[in-house]
Amino acid sequence: MTWPVTGMSARRWRLRDEQLTETARNMLRHDERLRGTAVEVEFRGGVAHMTGSVDNEDRLSVVRELIGHLSGVLAVWDRVQINRRTPRILDIGCGATKQYPGNIGVDMRQVPGVDIVADLRMGLPFADSSFDRVFAVHVLEHLADFLPLVDECHRVLRPGGVLNVLSPWWRYVNAVADPTHLRLLDVQTFKGICDRPGSDRRWYPLHTGCDGASVFADLRPLAPGEPGPSDHQLARFFD
Repeated sequence: MTWPVTGMSARRWRLRDEQLTETARNMLRHDERLRGTAVEVEFRGGVAHMTGSVDNEDRLSVVRELIGHLSGVLAVWDRVQINRRTPRILDIGCGATKQYPGNIGVDMRQVPGVDIVADLRMGLPFADSSFDRVFAVHVLEHLADFLPLVDECHRVLRPGGVLNVLSPWWRYVNAVADPTHLRLLDVQTFKGICDRPGSDRRWYPLHTGCDGASVFADLRPLAPGEPGPSDHQLARFFD
């Protein structure tokens, strides 16, 4: 992932990433809630990339939550092992660029890096609850109706899994300069995705952000009947 193309210089982005990385590492060393956690964090373009290992999903949730509360964090991405099990990660619409090398890449075109060729408009060719993470990077804006694909991501994610979305922000020129972009997204778009009336594919917003060029969202699928986010959680990200 490259640094965002916004009003901030590349130097300032680099320095801010270094500051966030050091702050997160100090938190992991000294915060009693995280003491002894074998997780490493590095920021790139305001996105926290976490590796390492934890004993259980709850421990990872605490790390994610605390890192996500740092000022300036746009998203929290991870490939952290849980109880020594490497997460299974799906990268949809990846083209030749996977977010992490070990991800399973799906795209309509057979190019280097694509493991499975499939039309995302026709659903995902995987079993229910078969992935721990799904990346949808520069994908949703290319679909006239992206909600069926979002529902498919919900279906293939395991309990506790995370959907990581990155798309152009509707007010940035790149959102409209590309004629293949069919939809425009804002942070508020994810509020509607999280709780659609009449849908059983609901989401919990772990984090959302905007850097002036792109919008980010980390969403956890909610099980049927599971309580949705509180008003306080929604107010962290949405109007």
